[in-house]
Amino acid sequence: MTRVAVLGAGAWGTALGKLLGAKGQHVMLLTEFEHEADLLNRDRCNERYLPGVDLPASLRATARMDEALAGAQIVIIVVPSDALRSVLGEARPHLPSEALVVIATKGIENGSLMTMGEVLADVLGPDIGHRGVAFSGPSFANEVAAGMPTAVVAASIDARAARAAQHALVNDRLRIYTSDDPVGVQVGGALKNVIALAAGASDGLGFGHNARAALITRGLAEIGRLAVAKGGQARTLAGLAGLGDLVLTCTGELSRNRTVGFELGRGRELGDVLASLGHVAEGVKTAKSAYHLAARIGVDMPITAEVYRVLYEGKPPRRAVEDLMHRALKDEY
Repeated sequence: MTRVAVLGAGAWGTALGKLLGAKGQHVMLLTEFEHEADLLNRDRCNERYLPGVDLPASLRATARMDEALAGAQIVIIVVPSDALRSVLGEARPHLPSEALVVIATKGIENGSLMTMGEVLADVLGPDIGHRGVAFSGPSFANEVAAGMPTAVVAASIDARAARAAQHALVNDRLRIYTSDDPVGVQVGGALKNVIALAAGASDGLGFGHNARAALITRGLAEIGRLAVAKGGQARTLAGLAGLGDLVLTCTGELSRNRTVGFELGRGRELGDVLASLGHVAEGVKTAKSAYHLAARIGVDMPITAEVYRVLYEGKPPRRAVEDLMHRALKDEY
């Protein structure tokens, strides 16, 4: 029986914990507070983030990092992007030296402008890259927990680490591909949330399917430019962690980022939307870090820039769309 620690008991962390527990693996699910762990262990359900989903007996919750990581062979990190650095710092003294570390968090850290993999290396040291895996793709937690067919990507600079994650997490309803491009996978997973905010706002404004398709396509182009500038591979963005995740997040009714954008397009204030959401919308934070990262390394990202101005400068969504449409004419590529 493999011992797995899942750090983060939101919807995605709980869904992955359920999947692994159902495979007969011993899973420790780290919660933020002790009373949350007690409720999960008593009720065998995460009613706040994944209601109605029964958790297997081989999954236990704890609020203690040392207990969660004791003897862990695989560590899956599924915390919000702005909490990753502090969680890694807390985990470092307890992390088994040979454990495979899977990053399922999507985002770019504000301030440092680092990808999640770069934060991992910054806190745990550069050698962690050979047992670090970026895990991403089109995967709503509710659907994975319900056993609906899903395909995602496990990426690492070390092929053995990617394959180890692939075999540990795969089941008959979750198909996992491997990749040697963790940078491209992470940039795709982070930036799709920003484009989904734009697509949602366009829908909220009533601009129709043509506008949404244009935002997805041109959004993919600017994500690809950033990925390549960061050392990733352009072809990665044509796959599950790029196009696949982008389409899902821009069109799916379960997408939190699309929902936030949609409500902004309808005229609601950002603070009110986020207060009523009940979950993290990573695109709101990533829009800020991506905007500044693009400026730092000289990558043209007009959709991301307009999302940033709507969120942080109070620009009306309708005017942001109009400004995108009136940009200077150019070749597509």
